[in-house]
Amino acid sequence: MTIEISVLSVMEIIGTIAFAFSGAMVAVEKRLDFLGIIVLAVTTSVGGGMFRDILIGDLPPVLFRKPIYVTIAVITAILFFFIEGSKRVKRLSLGPLHYDWFLNLMDATGLGAFTVVGVNKALSSDYDEYIFLTIFLGVITGVGGGLLRDIMANRVPSVLREHIYACASLVGAVFYWWTRSYLGQGISMIVSAILVIVIRVLSKHYDWNLPQCKVEEEPRE
Repeated sequence: MTIEISVLSVMEIIGTIAFAFSGAMVAVEKRLDFLGIIVLAVTTSVGGGMFRDILIGDLPPVLFRKPIYVTIAVITAILFFFIEGSKRVKRLSLGPLHYDWFLNLMDATGLGAFTVVGVNKALSSDYDEYIFLTIFLGVITGVGGGLLRDIMANRVPSVLREHIYACASLVGAVFYWWTRSYLGQGISMIVSAILVIVIRVLSKHYDWNLPQCKVEEEPRE
């Protein structure tokens, strides 16, 4: 049990930091100010968990009862702000392609970590007999923060269009639910999170997407 709790805590911290970076990077992309960077970082980090807690009636949501995760997100955003604004770092800054790759990696890491955290929350709340709910809570915990981030940043949410986003979370949630009794909860959490990250990174690299309807634009007169 101690090992499982430790793995869960590490997952929550990793997910919080990764999503905070992701939110802060999108805020910088959109040229938001210092407060905007913090708001998007915090929203991305704790938004999915807030959705999850409201759905299962765990009120007030954990982010208000355990503000440690909000604090971690704020600290991460502040560090990112000063690093991004540093003249010295600007001279060594990543190019657009590397910046986009790093943003995707942070997004994938947060998605993987919070997907298994969401499933684990359902299991520990005695909802394990409701398979669909358990998996759904994992997915909403993983994608909810990014969904809020994109809406606030006036972007089409990644979950609706970009590189196997929600599907990666769904695969990880199902894998965790299915393997936890065989691999043990701690190992299953780690493997499932890595699985989500790998799917996301590969889908970005190879440009994997779900089928779309091709709509031809009518020529303008």
